[in-house]
Amino acid sequence: MIGFDNFEQVDFRVGTVVQVDTFPKAKKPAYQLTIDFGPLGVLKSSAQITTRYSITEMLGRQVVAVVNFPVKRIANFNSQCLVLGATQGNDVFLLSPQATVENGQIVR
Repeated sequence: MIGFDNFEQVDFRVGTVVQVDTFPKAKKPAYQLTIDFGPLGVLKSSAQITTRYSITEMLGRQVVAVVNFPVKRIANFNSQCLVLGATQGNDVFLLSPQATVENGQIVR
């Protein structure tokens, strides 16, 4: 169990995917996502979501991500945020708001 104070330190935000690239150097199939978080700027993330989502499905999609983790180096790529999803088997089902919200909105 963690305390509520620890939970509050995690910064969950909504952003819109503005660019999707394949990631051939990743060990497992993944995309390189470029995500617009409004006033927080644009961040990049590596996401192993290729079995569930196509590149065209991802473009313009809003996602929920943690934006205050340290940068993680994956192959030759710096992942600056962690896109969240629920896993079932090998599939990842991305977390998204039910309606479009402004980029950078806090998730509570």
